[in-house]
Amino acid sequence: MRAIFFNFFKLVVFACAAVAANQRPAAAADLGIVPRGGAVLGSCAEVALVCENGRQYPLCPIAVTLSGDIVTATLQMGSHPTYVRLVPMGVGYRYAGRGVWFDGLRENAVLSFGNYNSIACTVTTQ
Repeated sequence: MRAIFFNFFKLVVFACAAVAANQRPAAAADLGIVPRGGAVLGSCAEVALVCENGRQYPLCPIAVTLSGDIVTATLQMGSHPTYVRLVPMGVGYRYAGRGVWFDGLRENAVLSFGNYNSIACTVTTQ
């Protein structure tokens, strides 16, 4: 019984090593928000949500992929920033954080503050 377990364990380790050796590099997120070239991480001046309520909500990148898609960021909604993260979607993008998220496709987005409160916004890059 012990020999069967160790043979099975060796097979699992070998299979995991083979899979890890053949993995491709991670692909960039499709249609995510891409800041312009030369963007500085942590800079809030590059990307902002300009919404119909007359307010601007700066998006401060924390992590950016090699192709330039923002993966994690802080959304400045007042005195306290809200951390948001890119959620994989079939078409478009979604950045979600605690109690807030925004969905969009290219420069059009909808900022939601809960299930029943949402605002249409435009993503601007400067």
